[in-house]
Amino acid sequence: MRRLPPLSALRAFEAAARYQSFKEAAGELNVTPTAISHHIKSLESYLGLVLFDRQVRKVTLTDVGMQLYPVLRDGFDGFAAALDRLDCNKKRARLTISATSAFTSKWLVPRVANFHILHPEIDLQLHASDDAVRLDENNVDIAIRYGRGPYPGLDVEIMFADDFAPVMNPKLGPVELKDLETVPQIQFTWRRRHPLNPTWERWYEAAGLTSYLPMGQLLFTDEAHAIQAAVAGQGIALVSLALVHDEIAAGHLIQPFGPSIPGHTYHLVMTAGKSRDRSVEAATQWLRSEVRLLGTSFAGVEKTR
Repeated sequence: MRRLPPLSALRAFEAAARYQSFKEAAGELNVTPTAISHHIKSLESYLGLVLFDRQVRKVTLTDVGMQLYPVLRDGFDGFAAALDRLDCNKKRARLTISATSAFTSKWLVPRVANFHILHPEIDLQLHASDDAVRLDENNVDIAIRYGRGPYPGLDVEIMFADDFAPVMNPKLGPVELKDLETVPQIQFTWRRRHPLNPTWERWYEAAGLTSYLPMGQLLFTDEAHAIQAAVAGQGIALVSLALVHDEIAAGHLIQPFGPSIPGHTYHLVMTAGKSRDRSVEAATQWLRSEVRLLGTSFAGVEKTR
């Protein structure tokens, strides 16, 4: 068990030692000089030692007082720094964005650093889910939904429409349409059936081709895995051009031929009135700026309630 004198006496001593003045210490601690003198006499009595030489207009530390002062000074400085950190953490804003697994890993994650540069005071949490989570029940501030809507009861802002096209690792060499018969075809399954889901069958129709029987097929349940397989040179994949934007820019993937076909639309959704939150507004502006870098822009705001 620690043997310690009253904290009020230690605070009075540290302030008086720092200022070399009972009066100035009293001003800092919002007490009277007499109270400071009383606390220090109490501390000296507790220790059985004299801590100050008292003179007419000033006080100076004794040798014993000079030994005690730096220990208390550093201790109180440490207390203050720790409390400041706790207060800072308490005041930090946290914002959660929910999106599909593929969009989170291939589009959001590579851009998070830009958000932290712009808003170091906001802790950003990414929630990856291929199921449409209830925003109010999961503490989600913003959700990025992929589909055609509607999203009743939510504020909805269109981010951008998606396009799909064949992509491949350039190391596979020059590939033409006729080579689709010999190049392994990479596919992923859509979680939800929809007649407008971009598939190889729809792409063949848009290209004016009959369906080829490829040399082999790789099937995935997640689009991000299909993209990684294409980057690894395992075949040609029909995937979202938005999600492979960075890979194409870096030369890891190429679009060997057209056409591209339309996919669905990315929507920014949030509970009604949430956009007035400063953190949500900051994240929305950041998402808009990132979309503009793709060469497109938000189509505007539509609200459904």
